[in-house]
Amino acid sequence: MNNTINDALKNLQTQLLGDLYFDDLMRSIYATDASVYRKLPVAVAFPKDNNDIKLLIRFSKENKTSLIPRTAGTSLAGQCVGDGIVVDVSKHFTKIIRVNEKEKTVTVQPGVVRDSLNNYLKPFGLFFGPNTSTSNRCMIGGMVGNNSSGTTSIQYGVTRDKVLELHTILSDESDVVFTELSSEAFKDKTKLDTLEGNIYASLYSELASEAVQLQIKNEFPNPEIHRRNTGYAMDELIKASVFSDATSNFNMCKLLSGSEGTLAFTTQITLKLDVLPPAESVMVAAHFKSVADCLKSVTVVMQHDLHTCEMMDKTILDLTKHNKTQEENRQFIQGDPEAILMCEVKGNTIQEAKNHAEALIKAIEEQGLSYANALLLGVEIDKAVELRKAGLGLLGNMIGDKKTVACIEDTAVALPDLANYIEDFTALMKTYNQKAVYYAHAGAGELHLRPILNLKEKEDVILFRKITTDVAKLVKKYNGSMSGEHGDGIVRAEFIPLMIGATNYEILKRIKTTFDPGNIFNPGKIVDAYPMDESLRYQPDRVEPVIETILDFSKSEGILRETEKCNGSGDCRKLPEFGGTMCPSYRATRNEKDTTRARANALREFLTNSDKPNKFNHQELKQVFDLCLSCKACSSECPSSVDVASLKAEFQYQYQKENGVSLRTKLFAYNNQLNKFGSHFPKLTNFVFSNTYTASVLKKSFGIAKERNLPLISSKSLSKLFQNTIIQKVDEKNIKTVYLFNDEFTNFLDTPIGVDAISLLTDLNYKVKLINHEESGRTFISKGLLKQAKNVANKNVAIFKDLITNETPLIGIEPSAILSFKDEYIKLVDDKVSAEKIAKNTFLIEEFIQQEIKLGNIKASQFTKEAKTIKFHGHCHQKAQANQLSSFAVLNLPENYKVTIIPSGCCGMAGSFGYEKEHYEVSMQIGEQTLFPAVRKASKETLIAANGTSCRHQIKDGTQREALHPITILKEALI
Repeated sequence: MNNTINDALKNLQTQLLGDLYFDDLMRSIYATDASVYRKLPVAVAFPKDNNDIKLLIRFSKENKTSLIPRTAGTSLAGQCVGDGIVVDVSKHFTKIIRVNEKEKTVTVQPGVVRDSLNNYLKPFGLFFGPNTSTSNRCMIGGMVGNNSSGTTSIQYGVTRDKVLELHTILSDESDVVFTELSSEAFKDKTKLDTLEGNIYASLYSELASEAVQLQIKNEFPNPEIHRRNTGYAMDELIKASVFSDATSNFNMCKLLSGSEGTLAFTTQITLKLDVLPPAESVMVAAHFKSVADCLKSVTVVMQHDLHTCEMMDKTILDLTKHNKTQEENRQFIQGDPEAILMCEVKGNTIQEAKNHAEALIKAIEEQGLSYANALLLGVEIDKAVELRKAGLGLLGNMIGDKKTVACIEDTAVALPDLANYIEDFTALMKTYNQKAVYYAHAGAGELHLRPILNLKEKEDVILFRKITTDVAKLVKKYNGSMSGEHGDGIVRAEFIPLMIGATNYEILKRIKTTFDPGNIFNPGKIVDAYPMDESLRYQPDRVEPVIETILDFSKSEGILRETEKCNGSGDCRKLPEFGGTMCPSYRATRNEKDTTRARANALREFLTNSDKPNKFNHQELKQVFDLCLSCKACSSECPSSVDVASLKAEFQYQYQKENGVSLRTKLFAYNNQLNKFGSHFPKLTNFVFSNTYTASVLKKSFGIAKERNLPLISSKSLSKLFQNTIIQKVDEKNIKTVYLFNDEFTNFLDTPIGVDAISLLTDLNYKVKLINHEESGRTFISKGLLKQAKNVANKNVAIFKDLITNETPLIGIEPSAILSFKDEYIKLVDDKVSAEKIAKNTFLIEEFIQQEIKLGNIKASQFTKEAKTIKFHGHCHQKAQANQLSSFAVLNLPENYKVTIIPSGCCGMAGSFGYEKEHYEVSMQIGEQTLFPAVRKASKETLIAANGTSCRHQIKDGTQREALHPITILKEALI
């Protein structure tokens, strides 16, 4: 940036109530959205109030720059990408202002999350109908800007249908409220000597002519298509009484909805609500052997009052096999369908809904095109819906540089034209040797069709334009809409003249100029479009950077491609109320910088563009990874399975090669050696750790939060106890021999749990073996000391490779330690064949016991019949790499134990993270989201269970409750 604009931005910083950033990190994070585009903004602003927005408008005019409005940043067409100032309202404009129950309306600020709004409205019996696949993080402002619709549009319409009133700030900084107006009120507005008055007068001048109206009707998409977002919605405006004999009033909100922030800056939105739909749902998932058969069925199923009608093809269905979360959600799929049509019906009772479903199935069967029709209820529907919602992100999970590209993914035609359109579309794709991905709101005639291209190659960039151009012509042939709900943005704006005619397009340009004569609001979108094949994420035909790593990222074809798997869908921005774990730091700070997406994007930016010999050697990367807890949730919850924990570990290793390793980092990384030394003098060690004075000196010296209690050393290590005092009483005909991994946490800090595990397994007639082995290496991995971790992993694999089999498994107590065998060891060790063999036969102790229960080797009759209530919190690594249901099953083994899983996400401790003084506050904020309140709410009689050592310490520090390992609870329950 030049010094002039830099100085001006510094001055603006002092004037804003909110924050303004123009450093390389924030600019790189906000250079992309969920599209294929990349433009480095001049700055990123987080306004706190309307005055901040006015200051930004004034600054943009004075400094000849622009404003790009942004909420969740999940736009697929490049709407949030620009080289001006990105204005992120998701941080502060988040209030639900009022609900009018009688009028069935709600007034919100633009940064309110769609699903959060509906959770708030539920007690009123109301909801906001439009429902995108990103509904648990997309925001109302973005939905208005894009005129979003989603799966429910066939019942509840699109966002434009719901917007009643918009409070805006115009390009001259004036506050203007746009709402419904009678013809008389409209004419009064035209007389105002203001920008607002000029807008109304200009619109009337442009649209009053019958000839112009006829031209709009003839050229704009077929009005039967309720999802149409091509240009500004002049076709909606001319339906008002001021322009015709119609009885409907004029509302400028029709025009502003779908205008992508190019006309005005919206600060408040009033929406029309619907009564909650019937309570009971049934979904029919019809399976087809071809996409054509699936689409032929749409007209039939749409005669059955469906609430959703969605299609997924084999490409996406196959991708769900490789994502842990979606593997569980795809259980309803029968065989290997080329396409599935998911049809949801509702009723006031479950029987009523089932009757609707049975009638639907009968109609499908009579048509004879499907080979299976799965009937889903309750949680099964939720899983199917999540599977469908994950489709967009899953498309980013293709390994390598060829990706499904959003360019023609939002076309919509009238339902009677759908089958013919698809036939022509498929033929067109064959001419380009393309097998398109079909992902559709089939009931609305909208198909998310994507070509597979490598936009790193100039040849495919040329195809990108050619395919989009040819599809635009095909859509025009059917009088369809090039954009159904994703908007024009950069990718489709060039084609608006083709879609609506050159004369109509000139009217759009004049409307834009009237609203925004200085072109400061989101330029390059809708009119005077940026070229659709420039400003891409990747420079075509670039020399691909070669980046050596110690972790093996070969499954993603290298660390850079691991970062490039992030397509920007923003699943990492979902809030605690929507479950899951990802991303705990974002949930605490609500800063984009602290998302999985930001970390992947920032690392991609610097690895691609840095001219340093060590491309990791950037303070900005240290900053963006700072609040990553390495919870691993992204590896399973992110549809693209971006493994940020591994990216962070590699970054730390590479960064520390140039900048050294701090004393505190060494203290935590070599914690096992220090504990081993302290175990020779446990009483003295514990005195030093627990005495107020000595403990405070230690904490202050090493940057540990003063509020934390330091872990105490066990009086004897588990290895010593096992050698000297533990006697196993096992029958000669024991059920099985197991190797117990004596991890570093159990060995020195949680020895009683290790004793309980051995005692429990022995009493259940299993032979337990403890052998000398290395620590797990978890502390080395978490601190980026990867050479040390690699050394430990190599030694452990060599020790166990000839011992661990299906008959003699390796089991562990501490999730973060034992699960390293199944994750990081595969990426670290030299002997990968042996490591993978060990991994297949390595289990959390709860997983092992659950398997033995299923085999009938462990029975409920062996345990107490006493009644107890238990609340269980699962370890993040268990959730990401195993399954916390194993702990749930084990705790439920005593027949009168009532167990519930706390839907808590990450506890916030994450090993050393929560001990570090600069992270303490965030750590506790994470704990306060769900876990701490749930524990405090539990009665004193309720047992709190947690299988992670960090989790138990966090629960103790945050609630003063002692949490027990599930194995201790089960051991106590043994008769």
